[in-house]
Amino acid sequence: MRLVGQDFAGNAIDTGDWVGDVVVVNTWYAACPPCRVEAPDLAAAATDYADQGVRFIGINGVDDAGAAQPFERSFQIPYPSIADTDGTAIAALQGSVPVEAVPTTVVLDRQGRVSGRILGLADATILRGLIDDVLAETA
Repeated sequence: MRLVGQDFAGNAIDTGDWVGDVVVVNTWYAACPPCRVEAPDLAAAATDYADQGVRFIGINGVDDAGAAQPFERSFQIPYPSIADTDGTAIAALQGSVPVEAVPTTVVLDRQGRVSGRILGLADATILRGLIDDVLAETA
């Protein structure tokens, strides 16, 4: 699966450049209560797994930069998010896995295939278990 777009600072993002990495995709928006609860766990996991070939990316189809960037700063999110008000990135994700709630977190294996999905609030233990499973498969 390939996600393409721009982050909230206008930088191009193309997960096609990440082939061979495990990718964790998280849908969110700033006023979403469970998104705010899970943000510290996602930020910590992104930092903890960065040197193991795991990349994180957010998709935000609701907010403009004025709402998204303060959220990212407040929770010290170390990874980019696609500004997806046109729905292109969500549509690409929907082609592989249903996104029925925000937040939804999807773990993609090194070939870009869906390995796991968490609908709603991502529990840190479950998320790390999904990532560890994919890392073990491809070690």
